[in-house]
Amino acid sequence: MMKLRLTQAEKSWVLYDVGNSAFVLIVVTTIMPIFFKDIASKGIESAVSTSNWGFANAAASLSLGFLAPILGAIADVSCLKKKLLIAFAGAGIGFTLIMTAVGQGDWLMCLLIFIFARIGFSGANLFYDAFIVDITESDRIDWVSACGYAWGYIGGAVPFVMVIFLMITATDRDPSGSIPLLQSKLAFVIAAIWWLLFSIPIVKNVRQRCTTEAGGRIIRQGFSRLYKTFIDIRQYRNAFIFLVAYFFYIDGVDTIITMAAVYGREIGLSVTVLILAVLMIQIVAFPFALAYGKMAETLSARVMLYIGILVYSVITLIGYFLPAIHSMQAKVIVFWILSFLVATSMGGIQALSRSYFSRLIPSSRSAEFFGFYNIFGKFAAVIGPFLMGFIGRLTGDSRYGVLSIFILFLLGGLLLRQVKEPLSGGLTS
Repeated sequence: MMKLRLTQAEKSWVLYDVGNSAFVLIVVTTIMPIFFKDIASKGIESAVSTSNWGFANAAASLSLGFLAPILGAIADVSCLKKKLLIAFAGAGIGFTLIMTAVGQGDWLMCLLIFIFARIGFSGANLFYDAFIVDITESDRIDWVSACGYAWGYIGGAVPFVMVIFLMITATDRDPSGSIPLLQSKLAFVIAAIWWLLFSIPIVKNVRQRCTTEAGGRIIRQGFSRLYKTFIDIRQYRNAFIFLVAYFFYIDGVDTIITMAAVYGREIGLSVTVLILAVLMIQIVAFPFALAYGKMAETLSARVMLYIGILVYSVITLIGYFLPAIHSMQAKVIVFWILSFLVATSMGGIQALSRSYFSRLIPSSRSAEFFGFYNIFGKFAAVIGPFLMGFIGRLTGDSRYGVLSIFILFLLGGLLLRQVKEPLSGGLTS
């Protein structure tokens, strides 16, 4: 029977997720998208500002997508996982603080700062994900990965509650219902400080298991190792097919996470409804992420991934019809139902994707392979927001962009069927 208690290294790894979840919740998902729509994009047509937000998310993902496999290869040959994690996390935290300089109408400045902050966040996550093979054993990976997401949701909810309190007590409310300027900027400060504090344990207590000795030319070795992986990819056919499946279905997941608040504002939902719905998602996601990890022991990780893909497919279809509901009260109720469905599978599908992939790769090249994992994830995150932005700009109605996301879940599910189950022995050596 597997022990559920986490080791010090596992706890420290999980706590980093608690810290950076504040960035996801406050900057990526809620306050910054609404701040961008209401303040930074003041005077710009609604569909155009939604498209701009989609293009910015696509640009951030595209930038890191090119860097991810190279950085991963360098980290493996030089044992630089932790240093690179610290560097990217520091950049992300710094640019989050700089967001406080954005004012009304500064939409371009806002997007540029957001892009750099998101690159920092995503770059740090590359090495954070790769550390999972350093901090735990193969038979605990599903559980530890699920704990990271689960505790991340609860941990991220704490600073978010602080932000909600700031919003509720704001005295400088705009009569139009726009988000308060000062409180929004304080929210960015809270996200940055929370991320910084919970990064300390992973820096102190987690070490990389270095299995490859680096010579004097680290960058050259990194590129050489990356080239060799491209040549040898046929030996890891399972991992490659999974990455292609992951490319499609995680695209849909990320697009829903990053575009939901902007889409909600476009169809007339209030700031209060959006913020409270996201808080509910954080709370409900905690037990469901743990449940996915436990159920994977009985049903297998792949079956649980199918369930997550199915749930998100339903979310996408309902989201397409949401603007057609004429009653605002009914629209709010349906949005809450969608939010609950998101909460049931958001953490599970991400956590089990990470742990499932870790079983398909050689552990001695984890950062390198997670570099590919991240490049597929980041390039996927380019397609979804760009697709929503392009179709929304083309048709003048963002819901057609939402409908296109369904195809990505369908393709991801079909490709996942082609992946053979990894051997019960766990990580490839």
